[in-house]
Amino acid sequence: MEEYERLKELVEAVSDDIRKATGGNKAAGTRVRKSMQDIKEAAQEVRKKILEVRSQQTA
Repeated sequence: MEEYERLKELVEAVSDDIRKATGGNKAAGTRVRKSMQDIKEAAQEVRKKILEVRSQQTA
C-alpha cells in the first residue's frame, strides 16, 4: 500500500531530528513538530485507504 510506505518514510526521516531535539536543539524540535503534523496526515490517509478496502470487500 502506497500510503503506508509514505508513512514509514516520514517516520524514518524524522528520527535524526528527534535525537537532536532531545539533546536540546530547538530548531530540530520545530522540525519534529512539523514532521509530526505530516505524519498525522499520512496516518489519516492510511486509515481512509483501509476503510475503502474494507468497504469494497463487503460490497
